[in-house]
Order: sequence, then structure tokens, then C-alpha cells
Amino acid sequence: MLTWLRGKSGSLMVKLLLGLLVVSFAVWGISGQILTGVGNHVLAVGDTRVQVNEYRLAYDRQLQLLSQQFGTRISREQARAFGLEQQVLAQLVAGAVLDEQAREMNLGLSRDRLAALTAEDPAFRNANGQFDRDQFNFVLQQVGMRPDDYLRDREQLAIRQQIVDAVADGMGVPDAFLNAVALYRGEDRTADYVILDRGLVEPIGDPADDVLQAWFDENAASFAAPEYRGLDYAKLEPEDISDPSAVSDEQVTEFYETHRDSFSEPEQRTISQIVFPNVEAAEAASSRIAAGDATFDEIAAELGRSAGDLTLGTFTREDVPDPAIAEAAFALEEGGISEVVDGAFGALIVRVDEIMPEAVRPIEEVSAEIREEIALDEANRILLDVYDAYEDARAGGATLREAAAQQNLQVVNIPAVDANGLDPEGNEVADIPGREEVLQAAFEAEPNMENAPIMLGSNGYVFYEVTDVTPARERELGEVREDALAQWREQEARRLLAERANEIATRIEEGAALADVADELDLEVQTKRGLRRGADDVDLGREGVAAAFSVPVRGVETIGSNEGDRQIVLQVTEVFAPADASAETLPENVAQNYAGGLGDDLLDQLVTRLQGKYPVTVNQGAVQQALSF
Repeated sequence: MLTWLRGKSGSLMVKLLLGLLVVSFAVWGISGQILTGVGNHVLAVGDTRVQVNEYRLAYDRQLQLLSQQFGTRISREQARAFGLEQQVLAQLVAGAVLDEQAREMNLGLSRDRLAALTAEDPAFRNANGQFDRDQFNFVLQQVGMRPDDYLRDREQLAIRQQIVDAVADGMGVPDAFLNAVALYRGEDRTADYVILDRGLVEPIGDPADDVLQAWFDENAASFAAPEYRGLDYAKLEPEDISDPSAVSDEQVTEFYETHRDSFSEPEQRTISQIVFPNVEAAEAASSRIAAGDATFDEIAAELGRSAGDLTLGTFTREDVPDPAIAEAAFALEEGGISEVVDGAFGALIVRVDEIMPEAVRPIEEVSAEIREEIALDEANRILLDVYDAYEDARAGGATLREAAAQQNLQVVNIPAVDANGLDPEGNEVADIPGREEVLQAAFEAEPNMENAPIMLGSNGYVFYEVTDVTPARERELGEVREDALAQWREQEARRLLAERANEIATRIEEGAALADVADELDLEVQTKRGLRRGADDVDLGREGVAAAFSVPVRGVETIGSNEGDRQIVLQVTEVFAPADASAETLPENVAQNYAGGLGDDLLDQLVTRLQGKYPVTVNQGAVQQALSF
């Protein structure tokens, strides 16, 4: 926390918070003395008291920060699981011991200095960068704090900061330490390695029955049968209650005439054009075409235009990009050539190459889809009426099946499904509407009881009922023998491959050459150069690089893959230390981070020592009182 704060902006408020948020020490630093009946304070450190409302305010602020971090509201129970109550208490103890030390040292703050600190806070500045009293009041109102409370807390934090600055500010790191860091960071290594795959130990034979049974007994929990539940459900969406057969021929005809455009394909034309440099050239070409002295294509060829240059495209009248071209082209017969057109990009002549007339689908062809659309619209309109009728039937004592039958809803039965949607054979149960929500609710419901429906989107429901519950149980080996054998072989292959890798590593450590061992096993020795600490190598991975830096030169390590399908035996062959490693070669932020870390350590030690110096008493009753608001 301290390191993070040090890395942030130089805001004075952030700097002052250092005195309060010294939380890296463990909760065991708080005295175990628990007092009752010590007044309206949560803890006491010497003559310093932390009141119930201060604890609650600090707790609420930390809870809000935690909720923001996770992107969801954290409940009191979840906060307790995170240890938030004790974390807040530890923070308050840290601040209280600093306050007590400041009181003993007679540290203080003048009103002028307090005013200056407040004015310097960027949160209270206006657009011109000046302190604004209205902004000050607004910000405090937003966080629910009175001005007097803010000024008191600001003064308290500033006094604590005097102690923090005296301990940690200006902390430097010795050059000898930074030189060692530069040497450590700059080192690179070369490693030889071989990759062992499962082929070295496979095939894996079947175990004896008693061996498999013993292994199964140790791993029985992973083969346990989950709880299964039987479900009845009925889905209510518009398509479930639409009735196209109830739509009359008159309704179909009326709909067809009203929406005729939606059943028509408008006329389209393929258009070519010749664009001329000026009107005079266009009129001259148009006259030649009209007189029969030249064709459209000949004019284009004279201008150096290819057939591909002429075609504008195939369009409906509305889609032609230039209205002037559209008007001219849709006034022509097929093959017709226009007079000169004043287009958006100059004078031009257009030709209609092909006309595709309007195509209207006859009513006989579309009547079925019209009936479905009308019926669906009607179903949307009456869906809530059907919902109410179903609920009224259930309230009157009807079963799910009876109420669904009255509304012509289909009831689907799922004989057995687990919480993940799988049947007892391990197959996914398909087509469960609102799958995740329905399964979650069903596994929280009581059998044979009416349940609140599950919403489907914005206009649908699933009515469901648990019909049967099969409790979870441990399976016998005979029920899952094939699965158990497969898992045993998998585990055994991993074990044998790891043993083989360790055997090879031991031989190399005892003096055998990696290349000789590789030849025996028909393996290829590969080499990695320039390995650096913390790298994620494409072949060795981050774990392999870490292994290469965990042993001295000529040292040997084995690395397994997460999938268990290979092992790597690695030997470090060379270690290169950078010749120019020194404090000056380190990035500036590295020295700053180490300085901050040393300062943090000193602050931790200070707080721990002050806890030993001043008696710390905690009123757990007051803590619970604060949390009960």
C-alpha cells in the first residue's frame, strides 16, 4: 500500500495519507487485551481514542473501495471473509500510535499552515487552478463530511506526516546495493535441454484390480455422482401461443395490400456512363451518337475508356448515387442512351444496359408467412393475459401441468439433470430455456412446490417445478471403471515421465554428458541463449527460465508442463555477467522503488515499536456496535 501510494502523484493529500495507511504490518501487532465498558471508543492507545463513528466511517470507506475494485457491491459477509474488519482496525491502530507519539512530542500545526494545506489540495481548485470555497463545500458534501471534520482530520494527518517524513523522506539506497541489483538484473544464461514426451513411457498397461481399487478409493470424491433433479417446465413466449390457423383470409388480404412494398422487389437497372471533360465535348459526342456517326462504345474507346470504366453499377432508382443520372436512366428503354446529363461530377452521357422489372410476390406465395406474422403480433398483445390466466389457475389449486394445459402450453419433462445441465450419462440436456437461471433456481427450490417464473428476455416466462431429487452419492468402481482406468493411466503416465526426467537429471549431475544421454534416447539437444530473469520464453516458458536461474553453471533442473504431456531436462552451460553493470545503468524508477521500499520497512518497524511502547486496547463490543449501524 505504501509503495503504491509513493508511486502516485505528488498530491499532498496522498502524501498525508501515508501516516494513516501503514497497513503492511500483521494484525497480530494489536494487543490481545480486550476491554469492555470502556466508553464509546473502539480502541485506546495511551491517551488517544478512536471513537465508534470513526471506525464505522473508515470501514465504510474501505468497503466502498473494495466494491469498486471488484466492480460489484461487496456484502458484509463477503467483507468479513476478506478480513476487512480487522484490516480497518489495524489501520486505525497504526494511526493512533502515531497520534500518541505526536502528542507526547508536542507536535502541532498552525492555523495558517492548515489553511495553506487545504488551499493546496487540487480537489478544491477551480478551472483557474485557484482554491474555491464553493468547490470545497461541494466536494465535502459529496463525501458526507463537515468542514470542521475535514479540517480536524487534515490537521491530524499533517501532524502524523511530520513523523513519517522524519523517518522515511529522503531515504537513499547505497551504491553497493544498486550495483548488485544491476549485476543481478543484467545477467543472462545459456542452457541446453531435451524434451521428453509421453512416448517414452507409453503405452501404460492396466493395473491389477487391487491397485486400481486402492487408487479409486483415494480418489473416490472425483467420481462421485452429483445431485440430480427432475424438472417439469412450460415456456410462455409469443411463438408458444401464436395460432396462424385463427387468422382469416380477409386479414391476410388486408395485410398484403397494406404492406405490398415489403413483398416486392423494385425495378433495377444496370447503368453505364461516359464522363466528359466539358459540356461541349459531351454535346458533340451526343450529336454523333444521335446521327449514327458513332456508337456509345466507340466514343468511350476514343476517350481511352475500357468497358470496365463505363459500368456504374446496378441500382434501384433510389439507390443511384446521383439524382440527375437516376432521372435520365429511368426514363430510357433498355439499350437507350441519354442526352447530355449535368451530373454531380460533370457533363456525361448514360446508357441503360439492362432492365430488371419490378417483381411482386403473389399473395398465394406469402400468405403463410403473413398468417404467422399476424398471429405473432396477436400473441404479443395477449401474452400478459395468458400469464395472468396461468397464475390464476395455480392460485386456484391447479398443478403446473393443469394450468399449462388450460393455456395450451406444452409441458416438457426432464427426468434428471445436474446443476451443470448434464444428464446421468454425462450428456448435455439441450434446449432448456433460460438455461443458467432455470438450473440455478431449480437447485435452490423445494420439490413439488410452486416457484416464481423465470423471465425470458423482455417478453417471456418459464414456469418450472422440481418433480424429483436424487441426492449426490459416491459411485462404485464398477459404475465408472473405464473413466477410472483412463484417469489412472493419465496420472501414471505423468508419474513415470517425471521419474524418467529425474533419472536423466541424476545421471547428468553424476557426470554423464547431456548429449550422450540424448543419443541413447534418440532425443535432440536444443540450446537457448540469452535467457534473462523473468522472461517468458516461447519454448521453456516462464517456469523454465526461472529454473535456469535457480541453479549454478552446470546445474540441472527438470520442468514439467501443465498438461503433463512432456518434461524438460535443462542444464545451464554458461552464465554471463554484464561488464558495465552499475547503479548508473539502472532505470531511475528502480532506485526510487528500492528507496521507497526501505522507507516502508522503516515505517513498519516504527509502527511495530510504537505498538510495543504504548498499550493498545481494543473494545470488541464497540467494534460490533459500529458495524450494527
